Amino acid sequence: MEFGGRYIIAASRQQVWLALNDPNVLKATIPGCSMIAWSGERTLDLEIKVNLGVMHPTFKGELELSNIDAARSYTLAGRGKGGLLGLAEGSADISLADEGENTLLEFVANGGGSGQLMKLGRAVIGNSAQKIIDGFFERFGDAIGAVVTPLDPGVEPVG
Repeated sequence: MEFGGRYIIAASRQQVWLALNDPNVLKATIPGCSMIAWSGERTLDLEIKVNLGVMHPTFKGELELSNIDAARSYTLAGRGKGGLLGLAEGSADISLADEGENTLLEFVANGGGSGQLMKLGRAVIGNSAQKIIDGFFERFGDAIGAVVTPLDPGVEPVG
């Protein structure tokens, strides 16, 4: 599954970058996240409970940052085990650009899973992923005290 998004964040690119790399901000913004902490220079351990409609598995795993261009872009890849549901994994390319005094955040992500997780079907997982993303950006704005405005993929930002 592939998905993505574009958002204008009413904060400086440096402020957004620091917040995206702050485990306290991330724990407050990732729906269902009960633990996230740096485990290495470019790795984070996390535990997240995901709402898949009729099921609410807890995934434990690791996130790894690569292709880092500080305050501009990185790739975030992760995988986690959800008990009997199997393995979930995904990656996202995230970029930040100045948009006047604001920041344009763009990302393209893909993910999938194995075992019983995939038997739930792409529609359920896809809808859950989009809810997690929407919830993340809503909470992210609240956590850093900034308005976050989603953009239509085909609409260029005004600035």
